[in-house]
Amino acid sequence: MSLHKSRLRNPLKSARGLGSAKDGTGHFIVQRITAIALTVLSIYVVGLIVALIGDDYATVRATVAQPCHAILLVAFSIAMFWHAKLGIQVVIEDYVHAPFWGVSLQLLNIFLCALAAIASVLAIVRIALGA
Repeated sequence: MSLHKSRLRNPLKSARGLGSAKDGTGHFIVQRITAIALTVLSIYVVGLIVALIGDDYATVRATVAQPCHAILLVAFSIAMFWHAKLGIQVVIEDYVHAPFWGVSLQLLNIFLCALAAIASVLAIVRIALGA
């Protein structure tokens, strides 16, 4: 009899107390904004790479050192790693069900994406400043 009663429970009753579902909208919007930024910036980066094919190191370095190119490359790097972090976060939330592994992988995701973004920005700044 108790098994039959649990099947007749209203789905809203089962969902209450599980927390707010209001945070996903912000995540969704930020992921779409970074996707749009990456679409535009990827076209620029591919065009820049194609334009620099066959040039020597000094020419490539001088081109990347121009402020406009350096700023757009930094923007591309930040948007790329932010978008990657958001995407991997969703995959971890959807497919990792053990709390310890979920939290551990989320922290690893944040750390690796931040480290890669910082390294990319540092490399671009070093080239731009001539170091």
